[in-house]
Amino acid sequence: MTARYCRFQVEGRASYGRVDGNEVVVLTAAPWAGGKETGLRRSLKGLSLLVPSDASKVVCIGQNYRKHAEEMGKPVPTEPLIFTKPSTALNGPGSPIRIPKASQEVHHEAELALLIGERVKNADEATAARAIWGLTAFNDVTARDIQRKEIQHTRAKGYDTFACAGPWAVTGLSPADLRVVCRVNGQVRQDGRTSDMVFSPARLVSFISHIMTLLPGDLVSTGTPSGVGVLVAGDTVEVELEGIGTLVNPVEMEP
Repeated sequence: MTARYCRFQVEGRASYGRVDGNEVVVLTAAPWAGGKETGLRRSLKGLSLLVPSDASKVVCIGQNYRKHAEEMGKPVPTEPLIFTKPSTALNGPGSPIRIPKASQEVHHEAELALLIGERVKNADEATAARAIWGLTAFNDVTARDIQRKEIQHTRAKGYDTFACAGPWAVTGLSPADLRVVCRVNGQVRQDGRTSDMVFSPARLVSFISHIMTLLPGDLVSTGTPSGVGVLVAGDTVEVELEGIGTLVNPVEMEP
């Protein structure tokens, strides 16, 4: 059975809750950290949702779908290609993506993200799979013109608001074959399935854990299918993950 868990802000304070229909049952702490239900309920409609976890880092994967590698003119990798986004790039549901003045070509990348529920280091794939606590929708926003002219991805991928995640995390759902859709202003731009990944979620978490320690709440985004494209100020971008929900963000220029 699946369950949905969100993180929200009330009076300047972040809290966690379990989504129950149109309400949220407030928890004492993050659910992967043993948070218990308080009995207090809030209307989901009235809540300001945040990124589902207070992640210390976001680890992303490049070219993990064959067709996306092809559209980027890159070979299919023989091992996972990883890069990180700073926690300051995290951006919740409904919060605007801000196009930096330094870029003339910002792209959407619809992805499935894994929410890590325990400390993971040097894990085999079976252990890594157990450490995946839940799943969420992710938009790996990218300054493509900057990415093209640099060898590494930190600047192109690391701008504030470039790591959109939400609207909540779902437990009890297999990541093996989920539909991934991106719409911009209602028009479908990307439409793929996680079964087309080159490397499985368990393989990715295991691989990353042999490089860096993953902590509870960290996010691992698993790569994007083909169809990435430009975002401009005034757009509304949606990332929909089968069985999870739809992450919606408006787009604007940075001040």
